[in-house]
Amino acid sequence: MSFFVSKIGIDLGTANSLVFVPGRGVVLSEPSVVAVSMSDNTILAVGEEAKEMTGRTPETIRVFRPMRDGVIADFRITLAMIRYFLHRVVPRYQFVKPEVLISVPAGITSTERRAVLEASQLAGARATYVAKEPILAAIGAGIPIHSSSGHMIVDIGGGTSEVAVISLGGIVVASSLRVAGDKLDQAISEYIKKKHNLAVGEKTAEEIKMKIGTAAPSKSEQYLEVRGRDLVHGLPKTLKISSNEIAEAIAEPLSEIVQVIKTLLRETPPELSADIMDKGMVVSGGGALLKGIDQLISKSIGVPCFIADDPMLCVVKGTGVVLDNLEAYKKSIMTKK
Repeated sequence: MSFFVSKIGIDLGTANSLVFVPGRGVVLSEPSVVAVSMSDNTILAVGEEAKEMTGRTPETIRVFRPMRDGVIADFRITLAMIRYFLHRVVPRYQFVKPEVLISVPAGITSTERRAVLEASQLAGARATYVAKEPILAAIGAGIPIHSSSGHMIVDIGGGTSEVAVISLGGIVVASSLRVAGDKLDQAISEYIKKKHNLAVGEKTAEEIKMKIGTAAPSKSEQYLEVRGRDLVHGLPKTLKISSNEIAEAIAEPLSEIVQVIKTLLRETPPELSADIMDKGMVVSGGGALLKGIDQLISKSIGVPCFIADDPMLCVVKGTGVVLDNLEAYKKSIMTKK
């Protein structure tokens, strides 16, 4: 069956990128990773295939994550990645270029925004729009953003945590914190290094977080066998690690996220903060999958906290809703090139 693609939504994440096509839903979900051959500077692999190479490459191949903290850190490689996504989604025979909507962090600078627009144009978009992540996450989580009451969204991604209070279709106050999934992984590997003299790679740290990670220690502990390199003898070693140790390891970055939410609530106009106290806040993004994150936030702040449905897909689903109603949203939430 031939399918003509005229609009594409991209959630360009630090850890994972997702692509949405109206009428078809999420058509692509791949790690934001690119493998480059150092000798002739060519791109060897993008996405899943490139992620498999992480930590296993010879000196001639380097694996890059072109998005750092939710913004473009390496222009050429990000361009290759966007181009790869478009080629995967747009049929070869289609000569009309698609319109592309890309999510960007709320705290993005105008230079960073220009880089996103330019990369998308060069990759083959007819027109590019950018919309702020918290708004898209809120739309994707089913929050009625155009109502006059205040809604708080906490979007914990790979590179950034975005906290925003939204009312009447716009962001009233927002804060971007470059502490999110990646920092949790780093905290886990640092902790294991300090406490057990064991070096583990970032892929292993992420796996530990996903399997036994928890935001608060609990009585029923879970255990996981971890393999790494013993820093004393330099030899491979296996170690059993508990979920409570992981809770201890990630306590500090999590408290930074909680602190930002507290600070933002203090800056929120009283009418809107009363709404948030009533209705609670919504957590989206990959970080929402961390066990007990909602209890940790509501306990620390005293405001009810809910996890969005399919938290990983909130932003990209939001791009889908906006693309379906492009004309209506053009005025309120987007900037176009």
